[in-house]
Amino acid sequence: MTTTHQVSTLLAHAARRPELHHGMVNTPIYRGSTIISTSLDQWESRKRPDNPYASYGRFGTPTTGALEEVIAQAEGGYRSIVLPSGLAACTHAILALVKTGDHVLLPDSVYGPTRAFAERVLARFGIEAEFYDPLIGAGIAAQLRSNTRVVFVEAPGSGTFEMQDIPAIAQSAHTVGAFVVMDNTWATPLFFKPFEHGVDVSVQAGTKYIVGHSDAILGVATANERAWPLLQKGVHDFGQTIGPDDVFLALRGMRTLALRMQQHWATGVQLAQMLHKHPLVERVMHPALAHDPGHALWKRDFLGASGLFSVALRPVRRQALAAFFDSLQLFGIGLSWGGYESLVLPMDAPRRNTRTWDLQGPLVRIHAGLEDAQDLAADLCQALHAAERVQAQGEVFLAAAE
Repeated sequence: MTTTHQVSTLLAHAARRPELHHGMVNTPIYRGSTIISTSLDQWESRKRPDNPYASYGRFGTPTTGALEEVIAQAEGGYRSIVLPSGLAACTHAILALVKTGDHVLLPDSVYGPTRAFAERVLARFGIEAEFYDPLIGAGIAAQLRSNTRVVFVEAPGSGTFEMQDIPAIAQSAHTVGAFVVMDNTWATPLFFKPFEHGVDVSVQAGTKYIVGHSDAILGVATANERAWPLLQKGVHDFGQTIGPDDVFLALRGMRTLALRMQQHWATGVQLAQMLHKHPLVERVMHPALAHDPGHALWKRDFLGASGLFSVALRPVRRQALAAFFDSLQLFGIGLSWGGYESLVLPMDAPRRNTRTWDLQGPLVRIHAGLEDAQDLAADLCQALHAAERVQAQGEVFLAAAE
């Protein structure tokens, strides 16, 4: 499909071939393991130099291929491959590129399960994982070694939303031949174009915005031409595959991604601006806000923002924190994000190797869904008011006891 069309048009039309599927507007769900050849010539023609068993359901169906094609086009990459989860996309992207004796750099603000994989699994393979300050930018050159094979980036940072200077980091990483792998889940292919900024492999938890309805789990990895052969072989060597129904749900989600992301972006910013003014809020972490430390990088490199951000509340007693969560009516307490529904999540103080976390109050992650923004703002305000009442009652009780 021509690249002159706007992204919403691309997402609506890419990889749609009704003439191949009896006129069906959506690529149907192909369920199957065995793919039959009707002649020896046909069987041999389906073999590939890197995979003589390519004619098998594990290596993809027309449904899988349609999703991979849409995502590769949206991200501007060479090819994409689907995996069973976002974490699987992160871990297999790294594993496909490294070997024993290699060195891997990851930001200190990386997604927690990716951090655990680096610390626990890579070490067993004889691969050293080192964490760097996400704000380091071009200064990462001081941590690069001749055996640095992967530099992982994630912007904004998981839970705490630090922005990274990805072009500067990528430029430094490439001087030693390292691959740059990015977790691009927050921005989606719409709001950050990784391959225009030096990234070699972009991974996403398709579970989030790509699916968009909280009803399927999958991951996607997209590579440039340099990294693609290694990524494809690495994923296939581990036997990773995904069920056709989940692939179909993700393909469905891609068709409406542009519309949904506009509302997630607008509502998230509106809620973040409101919370920034609330007396119970110590800090709002959202790079699209002008006062955010990462705003300049976001404005330079990103085309928009998602509906996910965090706030640090002022120190409060647990009863007050419970009053906040328990009073919410439109926000559920739950893991994941990116669906149509709004969510909140209490988070522990982040673990950091490179700098000290300087906030004492509780950290709350917020996902702005597709509900009316004013309704969501009112719900947050009444819940914060409930927390203030409980906090004040506790202070009065303590004062009386003294």
